[in-house]
Amino acid sequence: MRTVIVVIYLILYYIFSIPAWIVGWVIGKINPDMKPRYAQTLIRRAFKDILFISGVKVTVKGQENILQGESAMYAFNHRSYFDILVGYTTGPMPLAFVSKDDLAHIPLITRWMKYMKCLFLDRNDIKKGLQTILEGIELLKSGHSVFIAPEGTRNHGEELLEFHQASFKLADKSHRPIVPVAMNNTDDAFENHFPWIHSTHVIVEYCKPIYMDELEKTEKKHVAEKVREIIGETVKKNAAEL
Repeated sequence: MRTVIVVIYLILYYIFSIPAWIVGWVIGKINPDMKPRYAQTLIRRAFKDILFISGVKVTVKGQENILQGESAMYAFNHRSYFDILVGYTTGPMPLAFVSKDDLAHIPLITRWMKYMKCLFLDRNDIKKGLQTILEGIELLKSGHSVFIAPEGTRNHGEELLEFHQASFKLADKSHRPIVPVAMNNTDDAFENHFPWIHSTHVIVEYCKPIYMDELEKTEKKHVAEKVREIIGETVKKNAAEL
């Protein structure tokens, strides 16, 4: 039943979001910097509705580590499509996700993701992948935070996959901090019960920021391992509460 209601909500949202999209287009012409915030405000409201309809209770820890007024790279362990909903409803503004380029071909999703300056990463094309990283660096420099999954794909295992060191070039080259983000149980909302949406309890914890400019050169080389360790330990700690 929850799945049916969510589908109906998405259909209605698609219809009624057309005027809102036009308003966003006008805002972008007048003040381009306001468009991402406008889009995220609307999407955040929609995602909160979907989480509520889905029966997903979200517990947020470490809110003091969400950097307000300062852009950062938020590195999270990727378990579910629901990670995006949890990230946008609990994270800072403005915020963009680095996503697979597969989503770039879905009209409803792409329209708003582009408004929020989301980046689409093509892992099969090195040149395009590098261009995406460069765009992410410029976003961070401009004050726009970025959510990225260094594992590179969704992982439902107990142990995290290896983190790609290239992901951390975003923080290194932009001189912005890294905030490790631990997601627990997001895959229990959908992937574990595919194709049905299931009510569940999700925990997201924002860990203490790591400032790249304060690290030694050797520490920077191993920052991916350090962030993976922090997230892994936090996930295991929070698992005991579920």
